[in-house]
Amino acid sequence: MPTLHVLSHSPFGDERLDSCLRLLGADDGVLLCGDAVYALRDGSDSQRQLQAANLAQRLFALDEDLLARGISSALAEAVNYQAFVELSLHYDKVNSWL
Repeated sequence: MPTLHVLSHSPFGDERLDSCLRLLGADDGVLLCGDAVYALRDGSDSQRQLQAANLAQRLFALDEDLLARGISSALAEAVNYQAFVELSLHYDKVNSWL
């Protein structure tokens, strides 16, 4: 059952990103929002983890949060809130990593 995993906490404060990546299924997607978009910072360990996870076409980041934090990345597809809703309907489940 494909799941959209939603992360909103900084990858530098806890292990949520690590845990999420360990549990990802082959068809699961990841949406970074809030401080979780810091995972896309160039040269960071979290960016390397996301690259190694091979999430092509399955890694998303809220464009508003990228803009607010001055982050740009070709690794994740930037999406607006409408696209976030569409993603949540595309996947069978949505798991928020609170």
